[in-house]
Amino acid sequence: MTDATENGTKDDTSTAAPWWTRAVVYQVYPRSFADSDGDGIGDLGGIRSRLGYLAKLGVDVIWLSPVYPSPQHDNGYDIRDYEDIDPVFGSLSDFDELVADAHSRGIRIVMDLVVNHTSDEHAWFQESRSSTDNPKRDWYWWRAPREDGSAPNDWTSAFSGPAWTLDEATGEYYLHLFAKQQPDLNWENPDVRQAVYAMMRRWLDRGVDGFRMDVINLIAKRAEFIDGENRGAGLGFTMGPQIHEFLQEMNREVFAGREGEYLTVGEMPGVSIEDAVLFTDPDRAEVDMVFQFEHVSLDSGAHKFDAIPLDFVALKTNLARWQDGLAERGWNSLYLNNHDQPRLVSRFGNDEQYRVESATLWGLVLHLHRGTPYIYQGEEIGMTNVRFESIEYYRDIESINHYREAVEEFDASPASVLAGVHARGRDNARTPMHWDASEHAGFTTGKPWIEVNPNYPEINVEADRASSSSVFDFYRKLIALRHENETVALGDFELLAPSHPTLYAFTRTRGTETLLVVANVSDDAFDGDLPVDVTGAGLVLGNYANDTGGPLRPWEARLYRL
Repeated sequence: MTDATENGTKDDTSTAAPWWTRAVVYQVYPRSFADSDGDGIGDLGGIRSRLGYLAKLGVDVIWLSPVYPSPQHDNGYDIRDYEDIDPVFGSLSDFDELVADAHSRGIRIVMDLVVNHTSDEHAWFQESRSSTDNPKRDWYWWRAPREDGSAPNDWTSAFSGPAWTLDEATGEYYLHLFAKQQPDLNWENPDVRQAVYAMMRRWLDRGVDGFRMDVINLIAKRAEFIDGENRGAGLGFTMGPQIHEFLQEMNREVFAGREGEYLTVGEMPGVSIEDAVLFTDPDRAEVDMVFQFEHVSLDSGAHKFDAIPLDFVALKTNLARWQDGLAERGWNSLYLNNHDQPRLVSRFGNDEQYRVESATLWGLVLHLHRGTPYIYQGEEIGMTNVRFESIEYYRDIESINHYREAVEEFDASPASVLAGVHARGRDNARTPMHWDASEHAGFTTGKPWIEVNPNYPEINVEADRASSSSVFDFYRKLIALRHENETVALGDFELLAPSHPTLYAFTRTRGTETLLVVANVSDDAFDGDLPVDVTGAGLVLGNYANDTGGPLRPWEARLYRL
């Protein structure tokens, strides 16, 4: 498990708290961050060239989305080899230099750990599918067809279509909760687990500071494989009976007795608060924190691409439930966008008239919750969703498969399906980072692997840094607050005005200090009474340049010290 003591470099008054209670994580999607060699694909050299930018922002950790060798059916989440770096990103020596450079700036590196499944090109799967009596046959989930020749059950994958694919060579089906090129590993086989743990130890030996664990609660299956339980990505049967046993074993085998301060975060679709308390209870030694999806599912209807208006009261109520549920034991991870989610300013704000204001409002709201904040690349300059005019411009397998299935099999209107992709597609987050107003936003000198958002001449790092209302500078202040203020890092949370349709208000309290957040989530001014009298209170931070002290303006957020 991670070292549970603060190293004392930022504040010695809170030595019992883990270091990551004061940390802020920045997620880099390597394909789209910065390209150093002109091939149109971001790489490790590009990330190294921008470490000064991230150090200036003040982040403590970089989480790298997968950079392992991969056929790229799912943009790197289909891993061919866990022990190397894909040539499109660089080499192991490039990786070592990135880690060393980051560490020299006080920034840790966390790798993406994708061990629910591998690529179908991984050597383990190639052996497994070679014959029914191969020693690695049981490293994956193989099942014979039913009597009528159909799949073992009716489960569907997260990327549309069945979760089973027939392997003609051996006449059996293999399970894949995602793309057919991503067969699921059988974690009930102890040899699989030991191979994974050995791989993790080797990355730690190279200087890696922890792991973000992709869909880690899917590794424990309910192996009865009952019809009707699956709802895509295993949401009907996640967290099989061995999940806690597996994670505790991983902790013992990988982290126990090892010097260093590591971070482990488990991505867990369908996890409940009660489950999260167990997973993140430090006495149980499983993971430090989890990614859950309740709050980013509230504006979806029948399925992910069925975008419905956000119920703001439901959102703040949900976030408060997680604050309360993990208040005494366990820990929250805080995010509103990542590589799988739309851009927060387009989804939760007004990305046109009040782009800067709504970007900074949500930054203040999220970072003043109790938990470890995660910033997704471009969030810190207010990047927006993209609206490509045709499905041909999209690269994400989930969006492409959804479009094809809806249009070709269910005769849906192409325009209506594309509207759902515009709102919820993962490529919203995966278009290249906007560095400046030059061609391709300064991301590459070549042709980018996916088109740049056309609004890059106006929204880019260079323009934002030069602005008097810089989103980047506002995020710098938020990060500094967490580093410096114990109440921000560890204070108790209380939601105020829970049923108000536009006001987000809460307090953070520790000892004699109380901080108050008030945010007007609306295009209209808020001139009602605040739930707390702020007469005489000190304004710590606000997202408007001129503090009037009057009614909250559209998308205005203020942090007071009471």
